[in-house]
Amino acid sequence: MDLRRNDYDVSAQFNTTDPQVVNDEVDRIYLELYPHAPTKVLDHAFHDLTRLYRGEYPGYHPCDTPYHDVQHVLDVTLAMARLIDGYERSRIGVRSFGDSLFRLGVITALFHDMGYVRELEDRAHRNGAEYTRTHVSRGSVFLKDYLPKIGMPEMADIAAELIHFTGYEIPVAQIKVPSPIYRLLGNLLGSADIIAQMADRCYLEKCRDRLYPEFVAGGLATRRTADGVEQVVFASGEDLVIKTPQFFQNANKRLNLDLGACYSYAQQHFGGQNLYLEELRKNIHFAQEISEESDSSILKRVPPATLGS
Repeated sequence: MDLRRNDYDVSAQFNTTDPQVVNDEVDRIYLELYPHAPTKVLDHAFHDLTRLYRGEYPGYHPCDTPYHDVQHVLDVTLAMARLIDGYERSRIGVRSFGDSLFRLGVITALFHDMGYVRELEDRAHRNGAEYTRTHVSRGSVFLKDYLPKIGMPEMADIAAELIHFTGYEIPVAQIKVPSPIYRLLGNLLGSADIIAQMADRCYLEKCRDRLYPEFVAGGLATRRTADGVEQVVFASGEDLVIKTPQFFQNANKRLNLDLGACYSYAQQHFGGQNLYLEELRKNIHFAQEISEESDSSILKRVPPATLGS
């Protein structure tokens, strides 16, 4: 594998800050699986996603959350396409997703965090991170309205449920989908969201410098006990990094128990090697070293800047 840059995916081949680059690779995966399927709807969705995060989509401000930015969304979308590919290439005697469910999965991944993007008429919130607790439900409403606009009205209600596999507003087992194939698609989506961000080359730097301020704005840096006492959950960005190995224990349970270990399909896509797990484990090992030293100053990588001025 080539030397990986901070704006590239786990394979060190694709710039995940460039929507067109990711669009082209997702189309390539899609057409290898379904050679005669149209790419028009996928390409339209990538174009709309680009406009949304740049502030060019009608009714919305540009994205202003530096952790939940366009790179994160594109990383997750690429991971989602790869997990679907791994499933399709390894399945024996079980149902194919087919091109329509591939499109559904990718489009839901593209917009899974759009709930952080503020509407122009919003006067109550200064930053999208203030929607942290409800961003998945906001994205659900968006997808229900958006899919009919791109010719997928029959999938709108399903997409509005699938997006909840990326969040915590509804327990995974309680998410309502029409059949097991859609639950599998949701499990892939939730898995892609976790493994893509935790395998980011600048994951720990982003946790310290970008995610912590979002937690503060979203009210997740503290919590109130039953008797009304406010407790500190994360005292600083450095504290968040130090607690990352503990977070991974919970994420690992979610990946394996709630989401059915669907991350393993990346191995089939990459021909026997799960690059997401390898990069993720490097980050967790590094976080453990930082935790032991209680010093995050050794984190020197500079994540790409994706927000407008």
